[in-house]
Amino acid sequence: MLTIYGVYRSRASRNYWMAEELGIPFLSVPVIQARRLADPLSPGAPLNTKSAAFLSVNPMGFIPVIEDDGLVLAESLANNLYLARKHGGPLSGADVREEGEMMTWTLWAATEVEPHSVKIVLTYDNALDKTPDGQAVIAAAVQGLEKPLARLNTHLQASDYVVGNRFTVADLNLAEVMRYAMSETYLLDKYSHVKDWLVRCHARPAFGRMMAARQKEVAEA
Repeated sequence: MLTIYGVYRSRASRNYWMAEELGIPFLSVPVIQARRLADPLSPGAPLNTKSAAFLSVNPMGFIPVIEDDGLVLAESLANNLYLARKHGGPLSGADVREEGEMMTWTLWAATEVEPHSVKIVLTYDNALDKTPDGQAVIAAAVQGLEKPLARLNTHLQASDYVVGNRFTVADLNLAEVMRYAMSETYLLDKYSHVKDWLVRCHARPAFGRMMAARQKEVAEA
């Protein structure tokens, strides 16, 4: 059985969504970010990214990690590419050409979008969005997203999804990276094709199940 290490309120959400899309059984091992704890190394601390038990799984101390039939992988977007390739179906590439496109869009998400979008979500997570410094960080991140979103918006003019005109792992990976910036609604309003594409992605039942689990986790924290 697939094991996913990480809480839903983290990049592990990408792997939980993917598992839901594939309809495969999985075991969730909640591992919280050490930065969310006052003393992550205290004897009573919950399993976290500085816990010795987790570091034995991923010495880098990052979540998520997946373990599947003895294979351990520790990069969230790559984890999803692996799961798509293993389980096949419409989320995976129909041929090597589509696989190349899916890999390209995934790496593009990681290099061109996430460096900016993650700054936005972390600013809100740390309650700095109302401070001058926080607002400056958000403004710079939004500026950095303009060119990538313009590129994606143009691509989506001709297709409802990024590869093969169907929802695939590439859409899932990119939508999860984009979700970090969705607080800035004025930005998405400028790129209607991107905005509509995100609505389509988030209307999927598997996304709804993942988000329900995420919201329950936050409520119980």
